[in-house]
Amino acid sequence: MDISVVIPLYNEDESIPELFAWIQRVMTEKGFTYEVIFINDGSTDNSWKIISELCEKYPEAKGIKFRRNYGKSPALYCGFKEAQGDVVITMDADLQDSPDEIPELYHMIKEEGYDLVSGYKQKRYDPISKTIPTKLFNATARKVSGIKNLHDFNCGLKAYRKDVVKNIEVYGEMHRYIPYLAKNAGFDKIGEKVVHHQARKYGTSKFMGLNRFVNGYLDLLTLWFLSTFGKKPMHVFGFLGSIMFFIGFVAAAIIGGHKLYSLASGTPDRLVTDSPYFYISLTMMIIGTQLFLTGFIGDLISRSSQNRNDYQIEEEILKK
Repeated sequence: MDISVVIPLYNEDESIPELFAWIQRVMTEKGFTYEVIFINDGSTDNSWKIISELCEKYPEAKGIKFRRNYGKSPALYCGFKEAQGDVVITMDADLQDSPDEIPELYHMIKEEGYDLVSGYKQKRYDPISKTIPTKLFNATARKVSGIKNLHDFNCGLKAYRKDVVKNIEVYGEMHRYIPYLAKNAGFDKIGEKVVHHQARKYGTSKFMGLNRFVNGYLDLLTLWFLSTFGKKPMHVFGFLGSIMFFIGFVAAAIIGGHKLYSLASGTPDRLVTDSPYFYISLTMMIIGTQLFLTGFIGDLISRSSQNRNDYQIEEEILKK
């Protein structure tokens, strides 16, 4: 199979038929073999009814229905798990991503050898309350990830070599950082394509709000820490703990040495416990020991929960 199109959605019943017809037209014109996997992320409208009807009528349509709303990353995770195409395309269901971009994205993966190609919505039809934070977010993501050539990490329109989606784990809200996840997994040929961004045709965005940007930065910090120290937490906790313990020990030794010198020379001196520096040095030694043990324990346990990607799927329509 040439292409798998993975579409996570939440309450997009008005746009689903038009989007599927558009994808069908593009695929037929180019002669691609394909599948379209809709992941219904707990929609409360008629989205699943429409997906079911498409699946009954067209063998290329497939559907996964979550029992409740989990978010975009879990939806992508389940879609990637089922995808069979040599190239996997992700796009949003709101018709703001154009299926006409699919042939060129496919070409960049198959002919130009990219592992991942991310869309770049150079001209956006979003309110300024969304575009300005997005620019700041993308600048930070480029700096932290080291992927300097990407301008729009959060663009839903992306293309992947099949090996990429089968070897990365998208969880929590990490869909924003799939290029970073791919890079950490060894897929470092990452490209970008300027894509057409259309104004929303139906309804309103389901992903507005300040919290998405706050969560985005927190997720980026988490991913940076895990990719840098996740497999060897002793490298950070053990190092910091050792430094603090050493400074505290030296400070305590100086205080003790000064007291011993005073006793030996017969010079009157206050008790060691009367010095605030004694308690500061003792506290540093205790904190240093705790940090060291944290790193040691972190090396002994897995950072991955067995149930992290255990999502309750109510119904599936998956034709092999």
